[in-house]
Amino acid sequence: MPLNIVLIEPEIPNNTGNIGRLSLGSGSRLHLVKPFGFEISDARLKRAGLDYWKHIDITIYDSKEDFFEKNKEANMVFLSSHGTQSHWDIPFEDDLFLVFGKESSGLPESITSAHQTALYKIPLHSEHIRSLNIANAVSIVVYEGLRQLK
Repeated sequence: MPLNIVLIEPEIPNNTGNIGRLSLGSGSRLHLVKPFGFEISDARLKRAGLDYWKHIDITIYDSKEDFFEKNKEANMVFLSSHGTQSHWDIPFEDDLFLVFGKESSGLPESITSAHQTALYKIPLHSEHIRSLNIANAVSIVVYEGLRQLK
């Protein structure tokens, strides 16, 4: 698997379903960190992921602490609208963890402040928007990574 997609406390099942489908299509592994804003059996999650959900390489963690403990040796970058570096500058490598926050508030300050040198953003070209939809953001970053790794 070239990349790992990490969703910290995802809230919207349709977004998570779309990202699950993306993870399968891109050959990436999906990591979901609880608590979720939905049940993993939610029909909207399955509908967004279509009949692909059963094929997705997915790992579920009980908490942020559980995720970081189990992946303490992993190379990670963090995506946030508060990042100062562009996603084009991410040093992509096989097995890199791409960590995204929840839809309503992004990554918690405890994570962004602890990982300032590994904090990236997707440039936005309008002052009328704070962020992109999480599924769109994940798609942009994952496929940029695949392009660079190719």
